[in-house]
Amino acid sequence: MTATRKWSVFITLLVIFGGGLVVGLWLNKPVPTQMVIPPPKYEALESGEAVVMHVYQTISPAVVNIVATSLSMNFWMQLVPQQGQGTGFVIDADGHILTNNHVVANAKELDVNFLGEKKVQARLVGRDPVSDLAVIKIKPFAQMQVAPMGDSDVLSVGQRVVAIGNPFGFQHTVTAGFISALNRDLIIGQRTMMGMIQTDAAINPGNSGGPLIDSRGQVIAINTAIYTQSGGFVGIGLAVPINRAKKIAAQIIRFGRAIYPWLGVTSWMDLDPRTAELMGLKPVKGILIFEVAANSPAARSGLRGGNQIASYQGRPLIVRGRPLVLGGDVILALNDIATPTFDDLQNLILERNVGDKVQLKLLRNGQEMNVEVTLTEAPRVSQE
Repeated sequence: MTATRKWSVFITLLVIFGGGLVVGLWLNKPVPTQMVIPPPKYEALESGEAVVMHVYQTISPAVVNIVATSLSMNFWMQLVPQQGQGTGFVIDADGHILTNNHVVANAKELDVNFLGEKKVQARLVGRDPVSDLAVIKIKPFAQMQVAPMGDSDVLSVGQRVVAIGNPFGFQHTVTAGFISALNRDLIIGQRTMMGMIQTDAAINPGNSGGPLIDSRGQVIAINTAIYTQSGGFVGIGLAVPINRAKKIAAQIIRFGRAIYPWLGVTSWMDLDPRTAELMGLKPVKGILIFEVAANSPAARSGLRGGNQIASYQGRPLIVRGRPLVLGGDVILALNDIATPTFDDLQNLILERNVGDKVQLKLLRNGQEMNVEVTLTEAPRVSQE
């Protein structure tokens, strides 16, 4: 795991029932208005106030309240409609809206409310449970505005941010704060979402899928979850970086799903020099491969998994609830970038594309070697 702290306690996803971001298809209709951000007109106010007011007045027309209607079973085993609310924002002139997967996952109908009285229906384009992102689409209209996107790779801790959303159904609520930390890992069940942005801007149920915006008025992340032990906001919100979201949204729009590159190895043992020596290996930092998936890129390139269960006093050694398996290759680097942890390796792979060739530096039987692997598409994850 990364050096960043793992948030494995209770996580509240930021949605009353659903939420989303709008992504649309060009229908050769009146061209939606591209958002032009004028200079702030609040010189008489404090600079912090002026920034928040400027961001809200320029971005809020592109932010939407999403009402998701699903079906549930009542006490008499009858299907009854159930509604929930979340947030989204328009990301292109075709009417596409981006949101969280958990906002729209079970929705049978999607209604989108803009600032003011504009209400339209939307359809699901696609969703991705791995990243907790989804794209929905509305029919473009003449006054529709598009939220400008920023660059989440150039952020710094301490930057001012603004969140716009619909907490508890209160539409177009604005809150402000700072980037508290970068590269946080969020554990939800058996899934880890890596590289999240942490903020202290107040976000609550109903904010899911809403934009986190920098002081220049550009979306830099999508509000997704809060860390809490009470169920309410306690100052720790987590958001998906916009660069990751843009890549996944583009794939969903084109293919109807997200496409992830895949290596095909499993490990739950990150080696440090001392641990490696205790296991009879060279003192290195790397990832001890336990298993290699059949017919995976790793298998086709000859990578080796473990073949011997480690034991002590006749009992198998357990690591993270599983037996420690020895004898496998140790991955030291990918394309000359060190991989001291399995999360480091996963992050590097996710930065690549399906079909890319990568060079792995391995330790096998005490000898270092290089192996080329061609990444393929990862097996599809259940939409549940």
